[in-house]
Amino acid sequence: MRNLFLGASALAMGVAGLSAPLHAQEATAGEAGAGQAQSGGISEIIVTAQKRAENVQDVPIAISAFGSEALQERAVTDVASLGALAPNVNLDGGTPFSGSSAVLSATIRGIGSDDFAFNIDPGVGIYLDGVYLARTVGANQDLPDVERIEVLKGPQGTLFGRNTIGGAVSIVTHDPGDEFRVKGDITTGSFSLLKARAVVDLPLAEGLAASVTAAATSRKGFQKRIPYEGTAAEMRAIANSDSFTSFNHAAYDTHSRQSGDNNVSLRGKLKWDNGSPFRVTLSGDYTNQDSSGQNSSLLGVSFPPGPFAPTNPLPGTAINPIAPVDGFLFAGLYNFCINSSPADIAARGADALCGARGTSVYPGLLLGSIAGVNADGDPSNDRLPWDGRFITGDPDKSYATGPTFNDLEAWGVAGNIEADLGDLFTVRSITAYRESHWKAGTDVDGSPLTMLELTFSQNQEQFSQELQVLGNGLLGGRLDMVLGAYYFKEKGDLHDFVTFDEGLLQVDGPNQFDTENYAFFAQLDFKVTDWLGITLGGRYTNETKQFEGGQQDLNGGNYKLFGCADPDGTIYPFGDFPLAPPQAAGGPPCFAALSYPDPTNPVRVFVPGVNEKKFSNFSPKIGVQLFPADDVMLYASYSEGYKTGGWTTRLTNPQGSVAPDFDEEVAETWEAGFKSTLLGRTLQINGAVFTTNYKDVQLNQQIGTSPTIDNAGTARIKGFELEAVVAPFDGFTLNAAVGYLDAKFTEVAPSVTATSGPIPGLREGAFVGASLPKTAKWSINVSPRYELSLGNGGSVVLLADWTHKSEVWNDVARYLPLRRPPIDILNASISYREPDGRWDLTVGGTNLTDERYLVSGGANDAAGVYFGSYNRPSEWYVRLGFEF
Repeated sequence: MRNLFLGASALAMGVAGLSAPLHAQEATAGEAGAGQAQSGGISEIIVTAQKRAENVQDVPIAISAFGSEALQERAVTDVASLGALAPNVNLDGGTPFSGSSAVLSATIRGIGSDDFAFNIDPGVGIYLDGVYLARTVGANQDLPDVERIEVLKGPQGTLFGRNTIGGAVSIVTHDPGDEFRVKGDITTGSFSLLKARAVVDLPLAEGLAASVTAAATSRKGFQKRIPYEGTAAEMRAIANSDSFTSFNHAAYDTHSRQSGDNNVSLRGKLKWDNGSPFRVTLSGDYTNQDSSGQNSSLLGVSFPPGPFAPTNPLPGTAINPIAPVDGFLFAGLYNFCINSSPADIAARGADALCGARGTSVYPGLLLGSIAGVNADGDPSNDRLPWDGRFITGDPDKSYATGPTFNDLEAWGVAGNIEADLGDLFTVRSITAYRESHWKAGTDVDGSPLTMLELTFSQNQEQFSQELQVLGNGLLGGRLDMVLGAYYFKEKGDLHDFVTFDEGLLQVDGPNQFDTENYAFFAQLDFKVTDWLGITLGGRYTNETKQFEGGQQDLNGGNYKLFGCADPDGTIYPFGDFPLAPPQAAGGPPCFAALSYPDPTNPVRVFVPGVNEKKFSNFSPKIGVQLFPADDVMLYASYSEGYKTGGWTTRLTNPQGSVAPDFDEEVAETWEAGFKSTLLGRTLQINGAVFTTNYKDVQLNQQIGTSPTIDNAGTARIKGFELEAVVAPFDGFTLNAAVGYLDAKFTEVAPSVTATSGPIPGLREGAFVGASLPKTAKWSINVSPRYELSLGNGGSVVLLADWTHKSEVWNDVARYLPLRRPPIDILNASISYREPDGRWDLTVGGTNLTDERYLVSGGANDAAGVYFGSYNRPSEWYVRLGFEF
C-alpha cells in the first residue's frame, strides 16, 4: 500500500503543469459529455440522461449536472459530497453501524435507503460509465478522473431500471484524449492529509488512445480513541472485562483514531475511434481501502426496569441515562447479573442467563460466568456496570477499545461497443463484470466494555449486459427513440458478527444471495410540431431472488431465557421468571416449543434452506413538452419507479418454518417543470414541482435487538426545486439552488406502530403525518465565484459555497438523540492560476464554522446503546494543480 502511494506521489511531484478549472457550470470536451464553452455567457453541459448526448437544457427531467472543474473547485471529492449542492438530495457517507464511509446512504426526494445489507436494494441507482453498481458498499466513489456527474431526480424506471425509484446518480469518467497530456494535483491539509492524483492521456496510434489514472489518499482520523480515566476500582473493573478478541468477529483490527483514510485507486481506458462507424472503449478500475472505521460516538444509554432490576444499589446508574425503557433488555440483564447476589439470581431463575456465556455447540467459544461478581465481596473480580459515564459529549473523542476497520477491495472491467447503422441508427453494447470484497468493524458503545460491537464481511460479484438501439432524427428529424434489453446477474455473501453486552447475545449471521434480472425498455420522443413534443416509454422487468440465511446465537440465549434444556441436554433451572413457558423445572427441552428451525444446528434461528421470490413490473413514462420560445422549455410527465422486495435477515429469535420477508415498493410521480436560458445566455433558471404516491415504503425498523427491513406504510411526497446560474459580467458567476420537500406518511403499518411508538423524552415515534427519514424540508445552496484577471495574464479565483438544510430525522422512530438539527455549512477557497496555464495553487477550507451534526445514528434499546457518526470538523487544504 505504501509503495503504491509513494509511486502515485512521485508521479505527481515529478511533473509541473497546470489544471485549469472553469466556472461551476462548465461544459467539458469529448464525446458524449462535451459541450463547447459559449463566449460571453453560460456554457452548455451535455448529459446522457436519456442514453444519448443532449444539452441538459433540452432534457425534460430534473437534473443537477456538475462538470469536473466545478467539482474540483467546490471541494467535491466523493459522491456523498454532492448532497450539499443538489436540492432535495441527501447523500451521506456511511449508514448506521456500517463502520465505513465507503457505504453510500442515498435519498432523493425522500426516497432511498439507509442501510448496507445485501438483502436491501438501494433506492437511488449509482452508475459508473453506464454500469450499475448494485451494492451501497463502495458506492461512495472517489472522484479522481470524473468528466461530469448527473443527478437525476424522481423515478428513472424506464431507462435505468428497478432500484432507481428515487432517482439516479450517473458518474462519467474521463475518456482518453488524442494528444499526450498529464494532469493532476497534490493536496495537503488537516489531519496530515496527503492526496496525489494524476491522469495521463497516451495516443498510441491513429484512432487509438489510452488513459491511465492513479490516485492515493492518506489522512489521520479526526476522532481520537482516548483511555478512560477513572478511579482505581473502575480501572480494575475495566481490566476484568472480556476483550473483544474473545468473541467471534470478521477481523480484529483496531486503531487509535477513527475516520482516517488510506486509499489507492487506479483506472485505465483504451479507446478506438478512427472516425469510422465503429467505436470501442475498454475500461478497468481498481480500488483498495485499508483504513480505520468510521467515527462513532456514544450518545446515550438506557436502564430498563423490567424483569431484571438489581436489588442492590448500582453505582453510576444515574449518570446521563436517556430514559428507562421497560422490557427485557440485555443492558439491564448485564447490570443485574454482575450486581445481584446468588440468591437474587436464583430467585429470578437467571442462573443460566448470568452463567457461562456460550453453549456446547461451540465449546471453543465458552466464556466464564458473570453472576454476582460485584456482590461477592471480592473486589478483584468486579466489573464496571453499563451506564452513562462513557459519554464524552465530544464528537472527536471516544472511549471505545473494540474493532474499527474498513477494508475494501473492488475492481471491474467493462466494454462499450458502438456501431452506426447509417446516419439514423446506432447500436450500443455495454458489457461489465464487477467484484468487491469488504470487511468492516465498529465499536458503537464508545466504551472499554463490549456492549455493542459489530463486524461484517461481504463478497459480491455482478455481471451485466445491456444492448441499446438508438434512433436519432427519424421521420424527418421529429422522432428520437431508445430500444433496449438488459441482463443482470449478482451473487455474494454477507456475514454479520454482533456482540451484545459482554456476550449475553452473540449473533453470527452467514447469508448467501443470488439474483438474476432481465428487462426490456423503450422510449420514444416525438416532436409533433416545433412547439409541442411528447414522450412515451416503458420498461418490463423480471427478477428472481434467492436467499439463504444462517443467523445463530452462539450464546443460546433463548434456551437460558425460557428455562429450557441446553442443546446438549443440560437442564437449566427455572425460577419465577415472567417470560418462561409453563413447564416445571427440569422439564423436557423446548426446542420445538420455541420454534427453533434446524435440528442439525440447535442455535440457528433462521429457517434453513434456500428461499426464492420472483418479481415482475412494468414501469411506464408519459410526458409532454412545450417550446414557447427559443431556449425555453415547459414539460410535464408521469413516471413510475419500482424496487424489489426481499427477506429480513438480522434476527435473534427463532423463526420456525417461515422466512420473514417484505414486499416491493412503488413510486408514482407527477412532475411539471421548465428550463430556460435567458438574457443572452447570462441567466439560466430551471424549476420543477412534483408529487409522488409512495407505496409499501421499505424502511429499517428496530425490533428488539434487530434492525430489520419491513414495509413501513404509504407516503405522499410533494415539493419543488429551483436552480439558477447567473453570469451578469465577465468573471462573475453565481450558482444558487433551493429545494422544498414535504414527505409524510399517509399510512403507517401496524408493525411500525408496535415497535416505533412514542416514548416521552426519548422518541416521537412513527405516525401518520410524520416526515420520512433523511428528508430535509428546505435545502438551499448559494455559490458565488469571481475570477479576477491579473496584469501578467494570470488570474485569481475567489469561491464561496454555503449550504443550508433544515432538520432531518435519521430514523423512522424519530429518536430525539438522533435528530439532525438545521445546519449551515460554509466552504471557501482562493486560487491563483499562472499565465501559461501550467499550474495553479488553491488554498481553501471546508466547514469553516465547524458545524457538527449526526450523519447517521442508531438506537438499540436492547443493548442500552444510542450511537451516531458525526460529520467532519472544520478543515483546511492546499492544492497544487498541474497540466502539460
